[in-house]
Amino acid sequence: MNVFISYSHKDEALARKVGKALQVAGLDVWNSELEILPGDNWAEKIAKALKESDAMVVLLTPEALSSSAVRREIDYALSRKTFSGRLIPVLVGAEEKVLAEKVPWILRHLNLINLPISGKEEDEGIRKITEALQAVA
Repeated sequence: MNVFISYSHKDEALARKVGKALQVAGLDVWNSELEILPGDNWAEKIAKALKESDAMVVLLTPEALSSSAVRREIDYALSRKTFSGRLIPVLVGAEEKVLAEKVPWILRHLNLINLPISGKEEDEGIRKITEALQAVA
């Protein structure tokens, strides 16, 4: 299964960590650092990656919720049957930090995975992401 991780560039370190865990679990994860080279049209590369992906993990942070790029990626996934049941919203950090009204309404109706950003609880959250993707593979 090809997985696209949608995130704010400010959350790149966390996206890398989640991506590595998914790869260890046997999933293919699109990596913008490897796929977008200097001089490439990044919008075209991301569009191609979305078309070739079977699932999406959305890392919901305050920065991601303010990002028009993340919103476009979510909208794309919601419009494609390929992503039906395979859009995994992940609430990063303490829920209080993420304003409920900023989370797109449709994502509030999906099963959100909470991902604390430290220690064993973070590892548990990443394990839940992996399990959710493996269940729909």
